[in-house]
Amino acid sequence: MEVQQRLFGHLEGRPVTLFTVRNANGFQMSCIDWGCIITEIQAPDQNGKLENVVLGFDTLEEYGNNPHFLGAVAGRFAGRIKGGAFKLDGKDYQLAANANGHHLHGGTKGFSHVLWDSNVIHNENEARIEFTYLSPDGEEGYPGNLELKVTYAISDDANDLLISYSALTDETTLVNLTNHSYFNLSGDLKEDVLSHRLVLDSSEFLELDEELIPTGEAMQVDRSVFDFREGRKIHDGTVSGDPQNLQAGCGYDHPFLLDRNQQEEIVLEHEASGRKLTVETTEPAVVLYTGNGLDGPDVYRGTKACNYLGLCLETQGLPDSIHHPHFPSAVLKAGERYTSETRYSFGVMNKA
Repeated sequence: MEVQQRLFGHLEGRPVTLFTVRNANGFQMSCIDWGCIITEIQAPDQNGKLENVVLGFDTLEEYGNNPHFLGAVAGRFAGRIKGGAFKLDGKDYQLAANANGHHLHGGTKGFSHVLWDSNVIHNENEARIEFTYLSPDGEEGYPGNLELKVTYAISDDANDLLISYSALTDETTLVNLTNHSYFNLSGDLKEDVLSHRLVLDSSEFLELDEELIPTGEAMQVDRSVFDFREGRKIHDGTVSGDPQNLQAGCGYDHPFLLDRNQQEEIVLEHEASGRKLTVETTEPAVVLYTGNGLDGPDVYRGTKACNYLGLCLETQGLPDSIHHPHFPSAVLKAGERYTSETRYSFGVMNKA
């Protein structure tokens, strides 16, 4: 295992460090301690050629305020909370309404826009980058002091990235964490993700209202472009007349309820390169966001931003769960520990 560290820039007078982990296969992941952002993943195609498969920048200045949460850890609460308001233990809380009048991904800063402490642990078989952060009581409007640890682990014998999350609070609060990487398996952004084929072991997804807030209803995927159980190209949802696709900006921005966990329940494939990404998680859902709003002035390592340039597979609890008692709870009580794991395995498709 090889681990390199170098200065990536300065933020508020503090150094930001870039970590690069490489295993014996050449598989490589780079991340920074600002927002725990994954800046690059080098994965082999069917011919063994290593290319980058996530959206990112080469400089801290380019990340700027990172409005698309590229590669970052989103929290305290990943996803939307209606109106940014909720009641907990009889108290009313108001969070930042940073997305069309609603709270999104932890607020105006959130965990994606703060500098984390970091520690490198590695031996000849595994390397781990451990990020820790103490979110003080009242930060972004959330109650309780929250101690966090996020670990990115890579082993020498597999092209896997294991992300582990842990949190402890001293007061009842909300916790729902995810990584917001945008994947594009074509390699070095040679094309958009519309030809990518996705398999989701999910028979239901959450209906969203016109402001992308869950209505509380779970919809069956049967006979719709939301049925990924046998595999479907991302393109299908971008040309669909389904009102749910239209509301999301001609694509997907929906939570899918997973029918099973840690059993290859999410698989993304790109036929031309032969690359395959398998995602396994302890979380009850994955939010599929197909980059419907990526168009803009950004340039990703020489490639101009455009819609559908990357897609997110945000393994997490359900958005706005605090307002829907029948959803799995995101409430974390004092003394309880929040834990979550998601494994990203990069391989190649079986040739017919």
